[in-house]
Amino acid sequence: MTSPNESRNFIVADDDDGIRLDRWFKRHLADVSFNQVSRWARTGQIRIDGKRASPGDRIESGQSIRVPPAEAKDEEELRPRRAAIVLTDDEAELVQSMKIDHGRDWFLLNKPPGLATQGGTKTSQHLDRLLGGLAGENEQRPKLVHRLDKDTSGVLLVARSARAAAHFSKSFSGRTARKVYWAIITGVPSLDQGLIDAPLAKQPGSGGEKMHVDEKDGQTAKTRYRMIDRVGNRAAWVELQPLTGRTHQLRAHMAAIGHPIVGDAKYGGAEAFLTGGVSRKMHLHARRLRIDGPDGVVIDGTAELPVHFAETLKMLGFDPLAGDALPLDTFDYKTDPEVKARREAAAAKSRRRERKGERRGRGERGDDKKATGKPSGKPAGKATGKPTRKPAGKPPSRAERSSGKPPARPVRSAPRKPGGKPATRK
Repeated sequence: MTSPNESRNFIVADDDDGIRLDRWFKRHLADVSFNQVSRWARTGQIRIDGKRASPGDRIESGQSIRVPPAEAKDEEELRPRRAAIVLTDDEAELVQSMKIDHGRDWFLLNKPPGLATQGGTKTSQHLDRLLGGLAGENEQRPKLVHRLDKDTSGVLLVARSARAAAHFSKSFSGRTARKVYWAIITGVPSLDQGLIDAPLAKQPGSGGEKMHVDEKDGQTAKTRYRMIDRVGNRAAWVELQPLTGRTHQLRAHMAAIGHPIVGDAKYGGAEAFLTGGVSRKMHLHARRLRIDGPDGVVIDGTAELPVHFAETLKMLGFDPLAGDALPLDTFDYKTDPEVKARREAAAAKSRRRERKGERRGRGERGDDKKATGKPSGKPAGKATGKPTRKPAGKPPSRAERSSGKPPARPVRSAPRKPGGKPATRK
């Protein structure tokens, strides 16, 4: 058993490969504050494979981390922490029923409509709260890597480890993940397929809860759509592929072209509803997700339709198999210049974060050097000891300053003749 006064040693696990040292402390030694980690680093008490480390350093699997003995906690740290979430039997059964498929690093879930992905104001029941019901004994709690709107149903990916979550997050930010949505819209677009290119921004006065098209200040937003089937000019069943990931992008884009999604009162108003007994719930469903896993194996899953969506298809006379009959690719994501540019931008952002952590670490090591008493900058003059600038002359006296008159210019001595006597001026 380790003595309370002895240093502690830990081995970096595979799931922690590549993360920052301060993140490692947050995961495994949550009772140690960031200030305490920084203090230990400044004084050289934290070692990685025997070398001094800073909070911003990246760690690798298999490395040894030496940590000082735990310090006595003050009154603030001794306050009770929030208890772990304990699910009821019904909640555990609910999240288990959402599973579509799973692998070593991931779960694919079918999120039902009406369940928020994350908590917020007046939202106590949400998917993120239920994820603990997927973890087995001695397993980490799964982590969200993307979201769906509360009233949007369909396939949603969660990671089983922090390392997998980082991998999937890069795929989503780099737009290499393929997402296919199904929607029932009011009216019928003039073209069977097309690209909606309309920048989106938060609508003023909505508290950020609603988006609108803003050509001047909006962020780039692009959506591809293909018509699967139609009912005269009354309604259409469309496939949507978001090429960007803006808030409410699909809903705002379809409303912007005059064909709001059925049930979407926020963006379509009264025009978003169909008569004839069609459900008033949102008809937007994340049907399919394809993404590369951390092990290089392609994850490709589909989510069954919720009851109200399936009933609407039947009521309108649509064949449920028609949507899946469409080929997935309408263009090559691997060579498309837009996707390539976004992938490169995501990689550059990741590199900037790493450099920022390195600079922070160098700054902390620089503080250590200053503490030794060594000068941190260059000397003011040369090694000869000569001043870098010549004196401008004798400063003005107090009487001269109080008189308001300009100070007298310094008198230059006359040059001397070779004989040693001063030369006279003519």
